Amino acid sequence: MNWLSRLLQKNKMERQLQSELEDHFNRQVADDLRAGMTEAEARRDARLKFGGLDKITEDCRDARGTTWVTSTIHDVRYALRTLRKSPGFTATAILTLALGIGANAAIFQLLDAVRLRSLPVAEPSRLAQVEVRGGNHGFGVNSSDETSLTYPLWLQIRDHQQSFSTVFAWRTIGFELGGGDRPRDSTGMWVSGGIFQTLGVNAVKGRLFRVEDDKPGCGISGAVISYPFWQTEFGGQDSAVGSRLIINDHPVDVIGVTPPSFFGLEVGAKFDFALPVCSMAAIDPGNPMLSRRDYFWLRVIGRLKPGVTMARASSEFDALSPGLIEATTPTGYVSKALEVYKRYRFTVAPAGNGVSELRRTYDDSLWLLLGITGLVLLIACANLASLMLARASTRSREMAVRLALGASRWRLVRQLLSEGLMITAAGAVAGVTLAGIFSRSLVRFLASNGDQAELNLSLDWNVLAFVASVAIFTCIIFGLVPAFRSSLVDPGAALKSGSRGTTAGGERFSFQRILVISQIAVSLVLLVGAFLFVHSFRNLMTINPGFRTHDVIAAYVGFEKVNVPAARWGDFSHDLLEHIRSIPQIESAASVTHLPFAGSWTSGIDVNGKAGSTKFSWASPDYFQTLGIPLIAGRDFSATDTRNSPHVAVVSESFVRDFLPGANPIGQVIHVAAEPNFPATTYEIIGLVRDTKYSGLREQVPPPEAFAPASQFPYPSPEVDVLIHSAAAPSAVIAAVRAKMAERSSAISVDFDILQEEIESSLLGERMMAMLSGFFGALAALLAMVGLYGVISYLVAMRHNEIGIRMALGASRRNIVALILRQTIVMLAVGVFVGVLLSLAAARSVASLIFGLAPTDPLTIFAAAAFLITVALLASYIPARRASRIDPMIALRHD
Repeated sequence: MNWLSRLLQKNKMERQLQSELEDHFNRQVADDLRAGMTEAEARRDARLKFGGLDKITEDCRDARGTTWVTSTIHDVRYALRTLRKSPGFTATAILTLALGIGANAAIFQLLDAVRLRSLPVAEPSRLAQVEVRGGNHGFGVNSSDETSLTYPLWLQIRDHQQSFSTVFAWRTIGFELGGGDRPRDSTGMWVSGGIFQTLGVNAVKGRLFRVEDDKPGCGISGAVISYPFWQTEFGGQDSAVGSRLIINDHPVDVIGVTPPSFFGLEVGAKFDFALPVCSMAAIDPGNPMLSRRDYFWLRVIGRLKPGVTMARASSEFDALSPGLIEATTPTGYVSKALEVYKRYRFTVAPAGNGVSELRRTYDDSLWLLLGITGLVLLIACANLASLMLARASTRSREMAVRLALGASRWRLVRQLLSEGLMITAAGAVAGVTLAGIFSRSLVRFLASNGDQAELNLSLDWNVLAFVASVAIFTCIIFGLVPAFRSSLVDPGAALKSGSRGTTAGGERFSFQRILVISQIAVSLVLLVGAFLFVHSFRNLMTINPGFRTHDVIAAYVGFEKVNVPAARWGDFSHDLLEHIRSIPQIESAASVTHLPFAGSWTSGIDVNGKAGSTKFSWASPDYFQTLGIPLIAGRDFSATDTRNSPHVAVVSESFVRDFLPGANPIGQVIHVAAEPNFPATTYEIIGLVRDTKYSGLREQVPPPEAFAPASQFPYPSPEVDVLIHSAAAPSAVIAAVRAKMAERSSAISVDFDILQEEIESSLLGERMMAMLSGFFGALAALLAMVGLYGVISYLVAMRHNEIGIRMALGASRRNIVALILRQTIVMLAVGVFVGVLLSLAAARSVASLIFGLAPTDPLTIFAAAAFLITVALLASYIPARRASRIDPMIALRHD
């Protein structure tokens, strides 16, 4: 019978034990009676021979192996009764742990959802993504993304790869859903036919795509919708299969619904429907992505064959690379540009966790935040350990009595540790509840361009294991050490102690000092980090990007539904711009091919025999005036710069530094290399403008920039991006532009962004770090202040008699305050010194996340230290002032 069975049959075995012991005792009595003893003598002799029934009973119970379970239950019951008698301490301890554990669990939940959690598909560990390595990833369109490939490359990989049992291509793209004048934006996926077979995803209704659904020239072959889209758009009705959606003004039949767990392959995003790649020619006619060999947009994922490792697959793709490159080399580029493409090599990387822009953007920040919350939890543990020690000092006589009655020190440790376990368990449960609230709030910071991030924040084994590990670690830190120290009490000294003398508990108080010094040091590290991130965010918010950000609206005007011939797209764009300029509230407006911070075209150029590359945009007259970019020399574009006039350009200061150092740029010539749809062109420089942070606020050295007239843009499209400068309210300007475009044609679509808001949205990560590090830094300072207040209050209580004697001998209240504050100053000095050293050591971990200052900035460290010292002195002054008001007569009479 195992110990669990013995425990469940405890009452039955207890009755059997008592019956057996009584039987043995009665047998011995009977033997003694037969030997001639009286009944009283026989019973006395039997008790002497047995040595005490109670001891035998306990030995038998110990032999069952269940005593530890019983004693643990008793310890838990006693701990609950003890904690119930101290509701203030219990509530404080649980709340402190709940905040610490909850903050850690919340950050870990985000990390788990963004980075650690596998895709909800079959055997995600066998999925691998084909990626580009080598070259400079600067060839073609979107080639800076090493996870994207061209459609011709996908076809070659599909037909020639040997590492995958099945393989597919996909990409998430925005679509217009619904017909009429007001279609709404929707998110869809272009997918190859083998996607669902490769992922092992089955339909809940209808059917999903098969390989045969993705054949060249397939036309509009249907759509697969996601489960959430099925619920919101069709109410979960079976009739959804066979229904019709209007996508980009084309009717598409629904053929199936994906399961509720499948959100796509992009963590943090969702899709509404999936379409076969072969349908692109019918649904989005004129889109060149299927034919262009220099348009990098598809991602390719495959399932490794049994026995094939990632390393082996990477080697096979590396060997396959030359043939893939040779078969897909683009045309229309000069040989020097093609050298970049020919250096590309392919490899594979694990794809079981999907892909995610959130992961790329926030990975470092989330790991750092997890470290920050871990330090906050350490401070909370030190705080609780100090409180537990102070509380244990009031129970020293209880511990002494227990030791005197025969309890072992290990038994006392177990009993005291059970109290810590109860507090930790309650704190962990409350922490998990708070973590759900914290994590859902933090998701708001992870939005991109106003789109809410879609993350699965449900508890899984990763999160539960993390919380359990944190709880155990927490209990060991704040519960075990005080329990061991409390068990070391000397029974004789504790029972003889009649009062709180001047030196009682000196060793215990020394340990509490160490805890407070540790709190101060770690709090300073967190405060330095908070000050750095807040200062960095302020630098980014106040930096001058070189162009006007306030009172500027970006309008995205599309006229593809207007019956305008392609040959007139450029002229029609110019007419629309003039209509916008005619609005009275608008001070200036200009069109441009690439908006600030939205990327720009990179062109290979040659200036006076010096080859290189530059950012290239095409802008209308008044562009520099609209953005407030100063013209240093030469002239701006004018109405005389037409499609048929000589090609001209305006360049930036960095362009001159890189290509024309020390020379007058006006009149110099730029030779631009040929690319598909962009023939080789010669531009004469007519103007020089100030540098701008065109690619992002963190840009340390602006790249060379060149601008050409919008009228000379060689590849116009049925859309135009317009920047509008107006001091009027944005809502009024937007309404006026919509009305003006509607006058021109109801088929014209217009979307708007406010430039300042777009810039602020680009700093969401920095804002998150500034706010959260500031919050946790303030929380750490508060915990350190509470810990210091508790220790100083404990010191005052321990030295109650001493303070009374000093005051009776003539010490003033100022002397008493100074006496107490000296203790604080010593601990502060040591804690701040250690904290500064730790801050300097940790500086490298945040160097890449801050802007405009060094991570070891002395002013920041000084400000954080000054703030911490101020709040610490305030926390110490309250008990010191209370000590100075002690009545000497009452203190001397106090037991």
